[in-house]
Amino acid sequence: MAPEVRDALFDDETLTLLTQVADTDPALVVTDFHDPAVAPALARAEALLTGWECPPLDARALELMPRLRTVVHAAGSVKHHITDACWQRGITVASAAGANAVPVAEYTVAMVLLAGKGVLPAAAAYRAKRTWISPIDTIGRGGNYRRTVGVVGASRIGRRVIELLRPYDLEVLLYDPYVDTEQAAELQVRTVDLDVLARSSDVVTIHAPQLPSTHHLFDAQQLSRMPDGATLINTARGSLVDTEALTAELVSGRLNAVLDVTHPEVLPASSPLYELPNVLLTPHVAGSLGNELTRMARAAVDELARYAAGLPFADPVRPDALARSA
Repeated sequence: MAPEVRDALFDDETLTLLTQVADTDPALVVTDFHDPAVAPALARAEALLTGWECPPLDARALELMPRLRTVVHAAGSVKHHITDACWQRGITVASAAGANAVPVAEYTVAMVLLAGKGVLPAAAAYRAKRTWISPIDTIGRGGNYRRTVGVVGASRIGRRVIELLRPYDLEVLLYDPYVDTEQAAELQVRTVDLDVLARSSDVVTIHAPQLPSTHHLFDAQQLSRMPDGATLINTARGSLVDTEALTAELVSGRLNAVLDVTHPEVLPASSPLYELPNVLLTPHVAGSLGNELTRMARAAVDELARYAAGLPFADPVRPDALARSA
């Protein structure tokens, strides 16, 4: 990982825990597997603790690590550095994706409730008029009582969102082609196809992975199915939404949006989405940041402790599931 990533992830207490679990030098941060200065350490390494900006673990890199048996990633997705060569070597992999899911789900639930309350149009109207505004006149459709929330994707984050929404008087719909009736019952949601979810939801929140099959999952046709005044929340990947089609809907004022990710990321400076009163743009902050990063580091150290004790990982990454995960 990059040195600044190490510094952001690990506080002193977590570094102490790491040295109790593993024979390691916390000051040694590898940014290039082919740097001669780190060759002796890599040759001895049984485990790698990785983070953002880890170089790809391809066959050439793995040749430098003959003793490597496991990789623990102190962040979410491992797709940037875990290659087929790792699986061919039988290397086990774990990640802190479950820990990173927590703040994303919390952000999402906050935005679902604000969207249901009609906060975006209310704030815009108040800012424009700068005088008393009757909530009944301004946001007559607002309120979270018996609203319908459509969750797209029963990923770690999607499942956490569903769990956090249970205390509220909301109906939750789920679209996920991999969730069967029994799993839906466990999640306490009703599964529907994507068309029905789009037509029926006051708020749609996207938690599906970026795959060829999910590219522009919400295109012009799907967006047109959403009810007038509905809100689209995207904390997954920007490419899951057709930006041009969404921009047209938002400029018209028919829909609202909360976008923590966009495509492209960052949007051009000329994009109207920066200024529209019915859009909340945030710069990819739903995931772990600040002191939340320590949660991911702790999760990674816990996984290393399990490995050292000969126990299975609590949150393993499996090659068959990786193909349809973030």
